Amino acid sequence: MRLEQCLPLLGLLLCAVGTTAQQDEELEGEFLVEISGTTVTITCPLEDENIQWELSGKTQNTRERKFIIKDHDSTPANLSCSLGNEKHQLYLNAKVCATCEELDALTVAGIITADLLITLGVLILVYYFSKGRKGRASSAGDSRPRGQKMQRPPPVPNPDYEPIRKGQREVYAGLAPRAI
Repeated sequence: MRLEQCLPLLGLLLCAVGTTAQQDEELEGEFLVEISGTTVTITCPLEDENIQWELSGKTQNTRERKFIIKDHDSTPANLSCSLGNEKHQLYLNAKVCATCEELDALTVAGIITADLLITLGVLILVYYFSKGRKGRASSAGDSRPRGQKMQRPPPVPNPDYEPIRKGQREVYAGLAPRAI
């Protein structure tokens, strides 16, 4: 296969692998936010277990590294976690819903690829089934051979409109112009 034909497939593969690699990495010094239905779980970047959480100005009594908000209603909130004099802040503006399903990048890529393959299959089927019908634009009643020139025109149905032929002028003798 030529290189030009492989590049789109390679690009799609790199996008899928890069997205899954990003999800697996946990960046140091940043909050980790996980959303599942209406539950939001925030992990503080500080490493100790004696972390003080503050949600929209109210101090929470939890001392764990993970802070769980159950039945979040998608309203924006200011969140901070602190340990001693070190404090990290987060503005949380997460949209949640109870019936949403999360799809990973590989599933989305598979759906798009399957859709393209089905569309390509339908196009190929239409091409092969319509291939044998070329040149059959008219019905079976038309039995004239194609490609041959006609030698003379079809006969005129009304004799009043026959062309003037040499020796047959008596039919049209009364059609002479009148003298005024």
